[in-house]
Amino acid sequence: MSEMKICFRWYGEGQDTIPLAYIRQIPGVSGVVTSLLWKAAGDLWTVEECSNMRDIVNAAGLSMEVIESVNIHEDIKLGLSSRDKYIENYIITLENLSKVGVKVICYNFMPVLDWARSDLFYGLPDGSNTMFFDRQAVSTMTPRQLADKYARDCGGIALPGWEPERLQHIERTIEQYAGMNDDMLLSNAKYFLDAVIPAAKRVGISMAIHPDDPPFHIFGLPRILNSTESIRKFFALNTEKENGLTLCTGSLGADQGNDIPGIIREFADRIHFVHLRNLKFVDDNPNGNFYESAHPTSCGSLPIRDIASALIDTGFSGYLRPDHGRMIWDEKGRPGYGLYDRALGIAYIVGLFEGLSK
Repeated sequence: MSEMKICFRWYGEGQDTIPLAYIRQIPGVSGVVTSLLWKAAGDLWTVEECSNMRDIVNAAGLSMEVIESVNIHEDIKLGLSSRDKYIENYIITLENLSKVGVKVICYNFMPVLDWARSDLFYGLPDGSNTMFFDRQAVSTMTPRQLADKYARDCGGIALPGWEPERLQHIERTIEQYAGMNDDMLLSNAKYFLDAVIPAAKRVGISMAIHPDDPPFHIFGLPRILNSTESIRKFFALNTEKENGLTLCTGSLGADQGNDIPGIIREFADRIHFVHLRNLKFVDDNPNGNFYESAHPTSCGSLPIRDIASALIDTGFSGYLRPDHGRMIWDEKGRPGYGLYDRALGIAYIVGLFEGLSK
């Protein structure tokens, strides 16, 4: 059985402050997880665009086998009659990515917003800062207010999932979801899967859906992937192995009722990609509030050691990357995606897997 491949998220030339040469120096890293960040949801990715990115990554001595994300146009999620043209673009994009060696596509089916936090640079006692989710604070803000807060806090750094073109009509887009429940969104996901999974299988690509982040209903929007039962329902929509999961420990772990090692053991053959991160629940806020901690088990609330054991026991041989890290040592950059803490996370992950495997 092939070994697990450790990757590092990189946003592309002109989109990331971290040089590929630095990533190449992190022990254990074989490739990057990247995207064509400037492409809007629904756009066709050309072979030339895909190969140019691949060549840049390969020239640095790294591989490009995972894309995160090929975003799904909102019309597909809404189930509008215009969705077929965007699905056709998606299928051609998969074909083009397969020609440059891509094996896995991470994507999500979250309406409007890919993720939400109340604070992007929450100060910790050790002097580092991190992303924080305060459920009460988010509930008192509109999506527009949250987007404006992000823009102020980030000083112009683009945040995937909160792109200006996506936010331009955010209120109107959210209004389109009025009356849509979880089952209706799930039905629209099935329509997408029925068209895309056969094409993905044909070109040797596995689709790996990312769980809802956070795994709660916010802004009145439906959710379809936030628990063991919801994963079962999603996989029942299309039983092909190519209809798979990005196991994000932080997204699923934000619901204290989720047993992540149990999820790994139940769905082992459908997990193609892992986002490994830890988070810490805030003791005096028992309603799901958390901040994103350093990776080791001792630093947060998630059983990272048990999660690694489950991956080893089930023979996981897909792709794994450290997920959101703190900003440490006065590093400035995109929240959650600095170099230093994620590199420390990889060192921890490599040592943990090596120790457990032996």
